[in-house]
Amino acid sequence: MVEDMNQVEVSNFEVGDKVTGQVTKVEEKQVIVNIQNSKLDGIIPISELSSLHVEKASDAVAEGDELELVVTKVEEDALILSKRKVDAEKAWDELEAKFNSGEVFEAEIKDVVKGGLVVDLGVRGFVPASLVESFFVEDFSDYKGKTLSFKIVELDKEKNRLILSHRAVVEEQKVKQKQSLVESLEAGQILEGTVQRITDFGAFVDIGGVDGLVHISQLSHQHVDKPTDVVEEGQKVQVKVLSVDRDHDRISLSIKDTLPGPWADIAGRAPKGSTLTGIVKRLVSYGAFVEVFPGVEGLVHISQIAHKHIGTPHEVLKEGQEVNVKVLEVNEQDQRLSLSIKELLEKEVEEIVDYELPEESKGFQLGEMIGDKLKNLKN
Repeated sequence: MVEDMNQVEVSNFEVGDKVTGQVTKVEEKQVIVNIQNSKLDGIIPISELSSLHVEKASDAVAEGDELELVVTKVEEDALILSKRKVDAEKAWDELEAKFNSGEVFEAEIKDVVKGGLVVDLGVRGFVPASLVESFFVEDFSDYKGKTLSFKIVELDKEKNRLILSHRAVVEEQKVKQKQSLVESLEAGQILEGTVQRITDFGAFVDIGGVDGLVHISQLSHQHVDKPTDVVEEGQKVQVKVLSVDRDHDRISLSIKDTLPGPWADIAGRAPKGSTLTGIVKRLVSYGAFVEVFPGVEGLVHISQIAHKHIGTPHEVLKEGQEVNVKVLEVNEQDQRLSLSIKELLEKEVEEIVDYELPEESKGFQLGEMIGDKLKNLKN
């Protein structure tokens, strides 16, 4: 009689039928479920519990769980069932919709395997190592259990192939962040940035997800031969936005404009009457330009070069020569310095050197006269 009843119950189910079952017992390698409207036990082999490999059945289900299942085999005293196939069937429809729309979604990393990461989305999803981050990752071991955002980059239901990318999400966010930042930029803004890359013609500075170029001429108030003389990669810098070309995503920046100019507080650094040491930078017909601080040149008018009359500055000065100068006038607003070499020279010494002696008196008389004059000057 029992056999007849079982036979009747068995005949009610066919392979492919969908059933609902409640977990009554979890064994190591299989799960026993109670099937509605049936006196037969349902058995789910461990391989049919999940799209991912599980070591113990208890890793996937627990007693009392209500499961949607599909019949994979009908035996005399039991139904062999699969949870994995039902989950996969549902998942493929959802995943295909996500793939077509480009939707970003979150998923937990279930396993770290050779070549990448594995997630469970009802079907096994694989994240190749190259698609995990936008930078190189040597060891993925601490990614297990993490929740990351993903996009589907490849889907093939027939081949049971599902490829995901976290890198695509990160790069898409960077593009949006860059677009938003570029839209918000205006010439004149002062921002903090990090030197990312240095070239012969300048330095690229990251100002929050987008790089701008600081041309070599905008690195310093002084002349720069090589950008590496002024900045280094990783250095934090203040920059001023010079221009924004939104059509070509080009941003021009300046470090120089955020620094005090060479003429700042020049009246305090070179007060009227003070004595400075400088380098003759240029000689012109009307005088000499002497650099007294980096980027600060003052004019020594030809009348302030020597006590004696000279036709051109070239007679007594040469470019690159170091000289002492006295500050005659300071105009910080117009960035002008009037300097004098003459006022630091002893007039008497010049007169002696230029003094014309009779031919027969030259020799010991010139030496004696210079000596006497120098003694007088010291006294």
